[in-house]
Amino acid sequence: MSVTTDKDQDADAADELEPDAETADADADTDAATDVVESNDDAKATAGQWGRRLRVGIILAIFIAALASSGILGWQLWQQKQIEQASRQAQQAAVTYAQILTSIDSAKVDENFAQVLDGSTGEFKDMYSQSSVQLRQLLIDNKATAHGVVLDSAVQSASKDKVVVLLFVDQSVSNTSVPDPRVDRSRIKMTMENVDGQWRASKVELP
Repeated sequence: MSVTTDKDQDADAADELEPDAETADADADTDAATDVVESNDDAKATAGQWGRRLRVGIILAIFIAALASSGILGWQLWQQKQIEQASRQAQQAAVTYAQILTSIDSAKVDENFAQVLDGSTGEFKDMYSQSSVQLRQLLIDNKATAHGVVLDSAVQSASKDKVVVLLFVDQSVSNTSVPDPRVDRSRIKMTMENVDGQWRASKVELP
């Protein structure tokens, strides 16, 4: 029959209270593994968020760039359309004006001059105004008549407010010295400017 002493009982109680070392180590390893997994999950979640933000940022950048490109392209097309419209209008005005400029009737000199001045501006208007008095008397004295016809025309250069037009004109001329009409063929370079919504000739050259 064995006798259990108080010391033995105290030792057994202590053994029961102290955790097993292997169990403690296992629990520590489990906790560490859990921490690593959670850390990896956090890293993946953060990377995923940054990836989504990056994709969204790239999409926005592409979208903004596309809008900017379309805006620039639209503006350029609008500008080109404006220039093309100006070219057509100025060319038509130049053809009409060239026929006015190259046609004269000594019986209607003042009317002819008024039409010429009305369709001109700037340098050419000033020059024509200065010479019109002398030219008027010369036409009347010689009973001169002329009739101009534009055979062809082309735009040399153009902007929204200024267009240079080349014109080929046949002018039938007669006067007291040459009663039978003589046809002169001329090449005219005419600079047209938009003044108050009207295309007017600012320069007329015979290149």
